[in-house]
Amino acid sequence: VQLVESGGGLVQAGGSLRLSCVASGTTFSMVTMGWYRQAPGKERELVATIANGRSANYADSVKGRFTISKDNAKKMVYLQLNNLKPEDTAVYYCKIRAWSTARDYWGQGTLVTVSS
Repeated sequence: VQLVESGGGLVQAGGSLRLSCVASGTTFSMVTMGWYRQAPGKERELVATIANGRSANYADSVKGRFTISKDNAKKMVYLQLNNLKPEDTAVYYCKIRAWSTARDYWGQGTLVTVSS
């Protein structure tokens, strides 16, 4: 299973970015897709998750600003980041968890930097 993220970059506070993650080597129907982030000096934390037949789940810090979505046909998951804040600066990782094995697969990450 391979995950490749894209879409990170430098943006001013209040701006927007759209992150993308494409999966290969796995089916896309019985998995949970998620975005996580890790800021410098901090632990990796959940940002949002999504799965077929389940409601999207968000960290309190991003509710109302970030939106997770997916395209099963393209095996892609997206994270729309709006009203970005400097504290959103982090490396953002895509993760897939297969329901059958509960095994997690991670992408390499994409850096989001928000300037004040």
